[in-house]
Amino acid sequence: MHFETLDELQHSHDFAVINTHGEKRTLQVLFLTAVTMVVEISAGVAFGSMALLADGWHMGTHVAAFMITIFAYRYARKHADNPAFAFGTGKVSVLGGFTSAITLGVVALMMLIESLQRFFDPHAIHFNEAIAVATLGLIVNLISALLLKDHHHHHGHAEDDHDEDHHHHHDHNLRAAYMHVLADALTSVLAITALISGKYFGWVWMDPLMGIVGALVITRWAYGLVTETGPVLLDSSIETAYRAGITEKIESESDNRVADLHIWSVGPGHYAVILSVVTHHPQPPEHYKNVLAEFSQLSHITVEVNRCTTESCAT
Repeated sequence: MHFETLDELQHSHDFAVINTHGEKRTLQVLFLTAVTMVVEISAGVAFGSMALLADGWHMGTHVAAFMITIFAYRYARKHADNPAFAFGTGKVSVLGGFTSAITLGVVALMMLIESLQRFFDPHAIHFNEAIAVATLGLIVNLISALLLKDHHHHHGHAEDDHDEDHHHHHDHNLRAAYMHVLADALTSVLAITALISGKYFGWVWMDPLMGIVGALVITRWAYGLVTETGPVLLDSSIETAYRAGITEKIESESDNRVADLHIWSVGPGHYAVILSVVTHHPQPPEHYKNVLAEFSQLSHITVEVNRCTTESCAT
C-alpha cells in the first residue's frame, strides 16, 4: 500500500476565505442598517421625500447584501471539507458578491422610475423632518464604514493560519459590504443636499434629481461588481501576461513544449492549472511543479508529461 505517497500527492481544496472578525462586524452593521432603513423609508413616506425614500431603499439593498455576506461566510465554513465540491467552497464569496450586484441593479431601476415620476408629479416635502432623518442615516453609514474599514483592509484569519497577505483584498464578501456602506453614505449626502436646496432655495426639482443620481451611482456599483465576480464564476482564465509567463518558464528548460494549458479561478486569489508538457527528456510531475513555484497564485497544479517520440514534436 502507498498511503504515505498518496498523502504527499493529494492537494488541499480549502480555498475559502474564513474571516470571523469581519463576519462579526458585518452582523453589527446589519443591525444598524436595518433599523435605519425602517426609519428612513417610514419618514420618506410620511414627509414626501423621494431622496429620503431612495436612501431608505438603498439601505434595504445593503441589508440584503449583508445577509448574503453572512450566509456566504457560514456556508463556506460549514462545507469547506465537503468532497461534493470539487475545488472547495472558495467561490461562495464571489457568488455572494454577484448576487448583491443583481439586487442593487433591480433597486436602482425602481429608484429611477419613481424619481422620473416625481418630476411630473411632485409631492409636498416636510424638509426639516426629512433632513433630520437623512442626517441620521448618514451618521449610521459613517459608523458602519468605520466598523468595516479595518477588517476590509487588514482582515485576518483567527481560526486558521492562512497568510493574511495572500488573501489581501480578495474577500469579496467583506469588500462588497464595505463598498455598500460607502455607496449608501454617498446617497445620504445626495439626499441631504436635495432637501437643503429645496428648503432654502425652493429647488424642489433637486429631490427627484438626487434620486436619479443615486440610482446611477448604485447602477455603476452593481456593474462594477458584476464585471469583477462574473468572470470568476464563469471560470475565466488568469491575465494573459501571467499565462504567458507560465508557458515561458516551462519552455525555458530543456526542450519542453507546452501542448495544453488550462487555468481558472477556484477561489479569491487561488487558481488551478492543468498543464500538458511534451519533451524528449521527461521529468516527474513534481519537477515541473517546482519550476512553477514562483507563480504564487497557482494553488492547485496538475501536470501531464508526454515523452516526445519523434525528432520534431518538441521543437
